[in-house]
Amino acid sequence: MPKLSTNSKTDVLIHIGILISAFLIIFFAFFFFFLPWVTNHGEAIKVPDLRGMTISEMEKTLNAKDINYEINDSTFVSGLPPLSVFSHYPKADAFVKSGRKIYVTVITDKAPLVALPDVVGRSTNSARNLLLSLGFGTPKVELIPAMEENTVLKLKYEGKEIPVGKNIAKGSIITLVVGDGYGNTTVDVPTLSGMPLDEAEILINGMGLNIGSTLFDETSSLPPGTVTKQKPEAGTQTKTGSTINVWVSGNANTEGI
Repeated sequence: MPKLSTNSKTDVLIHIGILISAFLIIFFAFFFFFLPWVTNHGEAIKVPDLRGMTISEMEKTLNAKDINYEINDSTFVSGLPPLSVFSHYPKADAFVKSGRKIYVTVITDKAPLVALPDVVGRSTNSARNLLLSLGFGTPKVELIPAMEENTVLKLKYEGKEIPVGKNIAKGSIITLVVGDGYGNTTVDVPTLSGMPLDEAEILINGMGLNIGSTLFDETSSLPPGTVTKQKPEAGTQTKTGSTINVWVSGNANTEGI
């Protein structure tokens, strides 16, 4: 076998060039010929978007592309059709080789049970937000006469009162029974006729009542801005928080009304 000479710089450079060339040939051969052949790189398949498909639709789609699947999880989503695909991995538009397995999460047809949280005593907004965070539907609100304004006093489900801690299906609609802030207190309607409007308003506000509509009585001879009539009438009883409609002398152009 002939022996290569390494006695000169030229010989050394030639040897280095041969080694580099050999390395590059092996490198390109591995990544562009051997590796694609082993991994079936030329047979890459684009993963379709399976979300929302029924299981049978998903099977047909994947079979046509020679992709396998495995249902490895399930979840409940209120408002979405049960036994349909919720998500999958690899995701849509990823590339996989033939025969690759896709892992699928489907929507179950049975809602899991959730313990009803203790929201009694909370504000309406606080109770609503907590129920939504636990997966319940947007709650209804039922007002009842009670001094605890905007406070949850009890809970109902399907028209019946339910205790805190009871297991209810996720997505269910709970009714919040909330105080209206007035209770069952009633007061005698005072006499407002003959009073200036601003004084009448101070009087009824102090009794827990409110001014409702203010109408003008252009036929009255009383000073402008004087109450000439009211409804409900003086002496009748009304619930705390109710409104009193009044008529005042003058018209819309009267200054100070």
